Amino acid sequence: MARLGASSFAFPDFNGVTRRLVLVNLAAYFVLELARRVARPGLADWLSKAFAFTPHLFLQGALWQPFTYSFIHVGLLGTLFELLSLWFLAGFLENFHSSSWVTGLYAVSVLGTAVAATAIYSLSGVFHYSVAEIPIYGCVGGVFGLLVAIGTLYGDMQFLLFFTIGIKARYLVAIYALISIAMLFGEQRMYAFAQLGGALAGLLYVRLAPRRGVTFAFSERWYAFRNGYYRWKRRRAARKFEVYMRRQGRTVRFDGQGRKIDEDADDKKRWN
Repeated sequence: MARLGASSFAFPDFNGVTRRLVLVNLAAYFVLELARRVARPGLADWLSKAFAFTPHLFLQGALWQPFTYSFIHVGLLGTLFELLSLWFLAGFLENFHSSSWVTGLYAVSVLGTAVAATAIYSLSGVFHYSVAEIPIYGCVGGVFGLLVAIGTLYGDMQFLLFFTIGIKARYLVAIYALISIAMLFGEQRMYAFAQLGGALAGLLYVRLAPRRGVTFAFSERWYAFRNGYYRWKRRRAARKFEVYMRRQGRTVRFDGQGRKIDEDADDKKRWN
């Protein structure tokens, strides 16, 4: 795993959304391991098949798989590398961005990986291009999206590749992208294309998402919509009250915000 600077190795603080993502993935790994070693035979395989991402199962109605496959981890070393990478990259970005922004970036990258896998599977039949369907699991797509975000926003940051070789973040991203492109010509082209989809989704998120994150922007729009609805109700109630008071022989006026206009106060201001 790469790191910043040339000083002694140190990971970012283990808190915030970084800690939640790592712990949830770690818990999912141990649940699958317990199912494999303690529960009845075949349960772990069933869980892996049900919750990993398989394009033809998704197209047949397994709509939950794009949201669950990243929590399926197989193998200790691969899981360790993924979670350490997730800790380092998400923790680094969380030092400069809000937790909601990092969460949105990770989620969009994970979903982009699933979309890319579905796209290459569907188009392979249309263009008669042989693609071996393999289940997609693990959070590599999300990690790739985080890495692309760092390369895009902090491309001149100096990392250490394999703890020894100094390299800028943008070049590190380029190396990973070239490896994925080379894998397109091998047997795991679906996996490689899915990774590139996660990277592209991460790049689009960096370029297009609000600075405070999609969740914050959505909440702001929701509160604006809700407040607009309440203002409309207040204006509607004010109009009804005006009609009611006219029937009682009195004149009451409200402004455009539904607030009562005090005509006596206006007269006092006019004569003072």
